[in-house]
Amino acid sequence: MSEEIKGFSKLSKDEKIEWLTKTCFQDSNSAKKILTQYWNSDSNLQKLHDEFSENTISNYYLPFAIAPNFLINEKIYSVPMTIEESSVVAAASKAAKFWMKHGGFKSEVIKEEKIGQVHFIFHGEKKIISEYFDFVKPLLFKNSKDLTKKMESRGGGIYDIQLIDKTSDLKGYYQLFATFNTVDAMGANFINSCLEDFSKTFCNSISKFKSKELKEKDVEIIMSILSNYVPNCIVKSSLSCSVSELNKLEPETKNFASRFVKAIEIANNDIHRAVTHNKGIMNGVDAVSIATGNDFRAIEAGAHAYASIGKYKSLSNAYIENEVFYFELKLPLAIGTVGGVTNLHPLVKLALNILENPNAKELMNIIASVGLAQNFGALRSLVTSGIQKGHMKMHLTNLLNKHNASENEKEQAYAYFKDKLVSSSSVEDFIKNIR
Repeated sequence: MSEEIKGFSKLSKDEKIEWLTKTCFQDSNSAKKILTQYWNSDSNLQKLHDEFSENTISNYYLPFAIAPNFLINEKIYSVPMTIEESSVVAAASKAAKFWMKHGGFKSEVIKEEKIGQVHFIFHGEKKIISEYFDFVKPLLFKNSKDLTKKMESRGGGIYDIQLIDKTSDLKGYYQLFATFNTVDAMGANFINSCLEDFSKTFCNSISKFKSKELKEKDVEIIMSILSNYVPNCIVKSSLSCSVSELNKLEPETKNFASRFVKAIEIANNDIHRAVTHNKGIMNGVDAVSIATGNDFRAIEAGAHAYASIGKYKSLSNAYIENEVFYFELKLPLAIGTVGGVTNLHPLVKLALNILENPNAKELMNIIASVGLAQNFGALRSLVTSGIQKGHMKMHLTNLLNKHNASENEKEQAYAYFKDKLVSSSSVEDFIKNIR
């Protein structure tokens, strides 16, 4: 059992490990061995990893895999994916291979607008704060010029700043609602720096406003922060082929294309199904995001909020028109190819290099296309043989490793389970029998 400790962050790495392993484990040497065996032998590289976070004691490895044959906007990509779920990369690769022969993915970035807000309280008349906003708005732009100069040189910057009245939701609540273009950066630090500068200017300029009805004490800034909800930073990826060609993919399933469309209609009408449906999309989106050093938590939050417009539903859509099958995904995606760990993490730099160093728009197209491929693979399984057949086959190796199976035992298991259902108990029984 753990216990309270003061000054943990001030301990050296070895001291942190010593305290942790002795406090939380009966066998401290075994725990210490597990932690240290994942250290990088290159001390400089290990130091770089240690400085990515706070109180680091080891590295946590995830598989770095490749999904080849992605034809996106007439260009072939081998896509890096970082994920531990065994069937995800296989499903993405399988879908990409089929769609390469049927025109590939067509993807476009529809909008690139990102959002930040200064949240404040004002209990006076709306007319006064509105007049003050009109006065201070040019100063908000002017005083933040040092922050925006570099971004503007790249073609980005601040789009607009508006005063939003939220007093119907919360007494005295207003926002400075700002929109930004951060070009190839995800832009969190840029946006937050601008917002904090806005809040200073907004408060400090009250004395320059020629009105006795407004005083500095009347405005209380609560917080200044970007939003991970980006409904105007949207990418769309789509696929299409004739219904007859799609049906050939699953000849043993009658009306495969129609069943596929019906599966999405179900996701649009049942929240329990919709959440799992969208989780499948995010399997692909998150895996590429992690591999390229992007904030998958922010992407997840924004995507699920977008799926909740009106009511929670599928992020993807499918329909049949004039005997042609159409499948598409619209996704809010705030990502970057510069800044953050993209310039620091060696594997992130390698991943971007594999993708031929895309700009943010190109990476948005790639990520959305992988999400759509993942959704296609999942729905294909669901409306035909079921999800477990393929998933558990891929999971077989993990189950065998759980029992410390030898290479010879694995070969026997692969042959035995070739036409049999894989489950945790069936693999356990198989191992017991051959031993």
